[in-house]
Amino acid sequence: MYYRKLGNTGLEVSEISFGTIPILQGNIPVLPAYFNLNEDEALAVMAHAFERGCNLYDTAIVPEYGDAEIKLGKFAARVGREKILISDKARFFCGSEMYRAVETSCENLGTIPDLYFVHQVDFSHEEEVFGRGGALDALAELKAEGKIRFAGIASHYYDILLRGAQDERVDVLQGSGNLLERGILDRIRQEVRFNGKGFLVNKVYAAGLLTARFSVRTLIGFALDYPVSSVLIGLGTKAQVDAAMGWDARNPKPEIPSFEEVLSVLEKEYDPIPCDRCQRCVCVYGTEIHTLFRQYQYFYLGKDYWALKKLGLGIAESARHCRECARMPCMDACPKKIRISQEIEKIAKLTEDYAV
Repeated sequence: MYYRKLGNTGLEVSEISFGTIPILQGNIPVLPAYFNLNEDEALAVMAHAFERGCNLYDTAIVPEYGDAEIKLGKFAARVGREKILISDKARFFCGSEMYRAVETSCENLGTIPDLYFVHQVDFSHEEEVFGRGGALDALAELKAEGKIRFAGIASHYYDILLRGAQDERVDVLQGSGNLLERGILDRIRQEVRFNGKGFLVNKVYAAGLLTARFSVRTLIGFALDYPVSSVLIGLGTKAQVDAAMGWDARNPKPEIPSFEEVLSVLEKEYDPIPCDRCQRCVCVYGTEIHTLFRQYQYFYLGKDYWALKKLGLGIAESARHCRECARMPCMDACPKKIRISQEIEKIAKLTEDYAV
């Protein structure tokens, strides 16, 4: 295992870190059916990762990640709290709620987390999070009180991550990226304002969908080729731990397919949209074009029911706006020159055909 600096925190983290979603147990409606591990099974998998050199474990508050936070606290006590780093998060956006969430997390863990993120910050909550009395102010206060060591922002949106990179209250960032959805990582690599911030990458396997088409070595090697601190991999079995941590990315360095080569692999199964989710396409009507394209890809890659439910939310209205829009500034902004209106019509037809 190799280790990298976590921005300017003074910490060093393993290049592969442990995502705890697969070790949870319980009914979590927003998550798929994972391995449903009991406590002994979960601790054994985490211990196996530790033996392979992993020192960073990422979780979220109960009940968002089921009982994973509690299991991680017990593992930390068993292995030795000083030997691992704990990354935690909560989806609360106002300061008072975030403050209480962190105190609850500390109780669940039996210790203080090293990193704590405001989870899944989107544009509808951006000003609340970053504004006076928001979640970020609460994390800064908690850091000053010694209840967390470092504060972070986790988001799927480049512009929010960029705002976090420029905020002195933010020590670490967490965002997504993979072989197919590489647009955010490409922009981060080109933006010097991210320098000095620790960065954790999730969705490296695209919710497990890409492992059937590309090797784990290629998927992880791709992400580690960017200026990031660590890649978060959801791990639920010892075999998954060995696959993620049992190789040396540098000797020899894996061959990384270009975006066009990735599309050529997917073309054997369906007609992919050549979108890397760079998020430069801004719709004047508010449609998240890149998100629609993502759900379309995921539909064909294997998450058909989940993706279809997401696509069905407002797609008819989005298609109507496309037909009415005369300027189409989104197409001018798209580096891939995607014919966005045609693709959205295709997605609308897909949801119509599969509607139940």
